[in-house]
Amino acid sequence: MSIVPTGGAWLRRKPVTTVSAETGVDPDRVDGGAAGAESAGGGELRRSIGLFQLTAFGVGATVGTGIFFVLSEATPEAGPAVVISFVVAAVTAGLTALCYAELASAVPVSGSSYSYAYATLGEAPAMAVAACLLLEYMVSSAAVAVGWSEYLNALLADTIGVRIPDLLSGAPGAGGVINLPAMVLVVLCALLLVRGVSESATANAVMVVIKIAVLVMFAVIAATAFSTDRFADFAPFGTAGVGAAAGTVFFSFIGLDAVSTAGEEAKDPRRTLPRALVLALVIVTVIYLLVAVTAIGAQDWPRFEGQEAGLAAILGDVTGSAWPSIVLAAGAVISIFSITLVTMYGQTRILFTMSRDGMLPPLFSHVDPRTLTPVRNTVVVAVAVGLLAGFVPLDVLADLVSIGTLVAFTVVSVGVIVLRRTAPDLPRGFRVPGYPVTPVLSIVACLYLISGLSWVTIIVFLVWLVAALVFWVAYGSKRSALITHGEEGR
Repeated sequence: MSIVPTGGAWLRRKPVTTVSAETGVDPDRVDGGAAGAESAGGGELRRSIGLFQLTAFGVGATVGTGIFFVLSEATPEAGPAVVISFVVAAVTAGLTALCYAELASAVPVSGSSYSYAYATLGEAPAMAVAACLLLEYMVSSAAVAVGWSEYLNALLADTIGVRIPDLLSGAPGAGGVINLPAMVLVVLCALLLVRGVSESATANAVMVVIKIAVLVMFAVIAATAFSTDRFADFAPFGTAGVGAAAGTVFFSFIGLDAVSTAGEEAKDPRRTLPRALVLALVIVTVIYLLVAVTAIGAQDWPRFEGQEAGLAAILGDVTGSAWPSIVLAAGAVISIFSITLVTMYGQTRILFTMSRDGMLPPLFSHVDPRTLTPVRNTVVVAVAVGLLAGFVPLDVLADLVSIGTLVAFTVVSVGVIVLRRTAPDLPRGFRVPGYPVTPVLSIVACLYLISGLSWVTIIVFLVWLVAALVFWVAYGSKRSALITHGEEGR
């Protein structure tokens, strides 16, 4: 018996009809068929998430720590032209979002780009994409939990004059022994996810409304000090500066793909998933541009360099009061809670789908009969994310999150092209406009941003991919559900 899988095993594809049967969606109907309602369908998860909640998932996973800090990093690179950098980043994210929208409407499953790769490129490439998603969701969940701890301390200090001791609010190597607040946040998110997806989606939607209200408040107040003179020297560093800032700004758009992880719990998924993706992109872009334009108009751009809590500082200068920093800190605490909740949700649903495919042990696809949620899966994810957040300084891993996301984005864009050729008659609730130019431009844009990452990041990422493929060779390739059911795609 061969230890290494045969050539066919590496590229065997999961038929879209099998995916549809598992999720309870009629493969011959654009509206998703009867299972698009409240039933659990073949996927065993309850379909209870509507368009508003799905859109809130995308906004909740995207609008967060990035916009609170990115201006201080990007504005010194481009000057007032940073608003153009936001547009460039939004276009890049938009190209990918359109590709996600088509695949989500054609293959409405919880595995996101892992499932899309499995249906279009094959099993081994899908496992590599899964490794990318593990980086994107698990590491980013832990990273933002650490950020939540910092904001919580700032909020406590501003309101009641008390701070959590550094020993209990910092990881070893970051001035502490354990980051207890970050671990508490992870536990709270896990409890909410275990309770039920509808409850989690509702809580996230409420937090999204609050965070958007805080940012709109900033824009309204900052607009009172707006001056067009601050845009006079619009692009002091030329197009190179705009491009560099666009690379910095782009990562504020990461998180939109979280919508696609709800494929098996969305009502009428072939219609709601693409609409939610596009709506989330539009809302995020409008909010970002509103904040960027009013911030630049209210403060001379050189002052952004090295400025901590820049948005709060701008409001403090405009109002002459300390209350804006309290409001923004509170908004950040709520915002980061929302991000952690959605990214942990996405991680559990991807692991659920992988387990059902035989790529992971059955533990991850077990669904509690009462809550219809993967409770054991959620507990494992919470433990892993909690340990990372509590004991590991995660600044070194930030670039790994970025490269993992960009590779997953690239695969989705390739998947659109492949599925158009291999399944041209497959019902789609949404089709990418400007095909094939749009997915090709998305691929080029993602590869361009990957090329700007450090060689150390790329090497570490490649080692991670090799480790994931070794696991697949040892476990998944021999236990694949395609072998069990005899449904290998061609």
